[in-house]
Amino acid sequence: MDERTHIFLSETGPVLCVDIGSHTQAALLAKPGIDPENWPTFTLPSPAQSIAQRIRELTILKKGIWLYGDEMGGGFTYALREHLSSELPTASTSGAALSIHDDIAYVQGMGIQICESCPQNSVPVYLSDFETDFWNNILKISGLPLPHLTLAAVQDHGNFVPGNRHGRIKNWQELLIANSDPSKWIYTQAPEGLTRLKTLQTKTGGPVADTAVCAILGAIADPHILDRSFREGITIIHAGNTHTLAALVYQGKVYGIYEHHTNKHELSSFREDLKQFRNRWLSEEVIHASGGNGLAFGKNVEEAGDFAPTFIFGPGRALFDGQGKFVAPHGDMHHAGCYGLLYGWANGHYMS
Repeated sequence: MDERTHIFLSETGPVLCVDIGSHTQAALLAKPGIDPENWPTFTLPSPAQSIAQRIRELTILKKGIWLYGDEMGGGFTYALREHLSSELPTASTSGAALSIHDDIAYVQGMGIQICESCPQNSVPVYLSDFETDFWNNILKISGLPLPHLTLAAVQDHGNFVPGNRHGRIKNWQELLIANSDPSKWIYTQAPEGLTRLKTLQTKTGGPVADTAVCAILGAIADPHILDRSFREGITIIHAGNTHTLAALVYQGKVYGIYEHHTNKHELSSFREDLKQFRNRWLSEEVIHASGGNGLAFGKNVEEAGDFAPTFIFGPGRALFDGQGKFVAPHGDMHHAGCYGLLYGWANGHYMS
């Protein structure tokens, strides 16, 4: 643990860090006076997967559903489409519908009725990325203290009706231009356009960040990786269950971001994309044509070199076997984003 994180925990007390993905959510309770290797950790199905399971149960029972609650991740939409294809009644509040798409007309076009109260003979299904009582109960049952602060992350595409991926890349471009230090991309107050993060923050009451930011910070929280970035530019790859992120990092700062869908590319395609990405030749149109989110660049730093040293982690890392060095901050690859949240907040905000 670096000195700033140690001081932060000593002065703050226990901190709950939650990294919410499409398939799983990872959490750790950082406790002062204890080595990170001994912090309690949890790996659970993501809220979206739990909701998908509930929808499938109601589909089998041939029950109509009514979605209500918060805007959250749309990882349950596959189950929702199965429900719709069964020609069962499906409704949603306007707020919950944003979990499906930013364009309410699009949601209605899927066959979903927008209404603010539960239709007769339908079953309410509550949507939320985070519930304080859920985590407090887990900690209590485990005999652990409740957190004095919660740091949390989700992937936020931004409220952008023309298309989620366009809004997401627009946000990356703005961040890269404004400040290339990823620790500054943890929000004390989530921006208005990042509606999912704003909703999350109303539940946690603490700083929030995008999961991709946590992945980058999780890698550079490793002092060996950070030191290497001060010698030459490096590439960090986080291969998630759904999305693959690559970041060009030099001296702890980010100079390029690439995002694709893990299951829509083969290794040969990823290799070609990354080769061109490192050389700043890759275009957003090429990525969109193959189903990816896109890319964004900050300023060019010729002294960084070719960003050849590559560090890889994430649940889909096997796809990139042989393409770089597999890493696991504090010996725990799955909770790298949680460590990144803590490291980034302690170094970029609390101690700044």
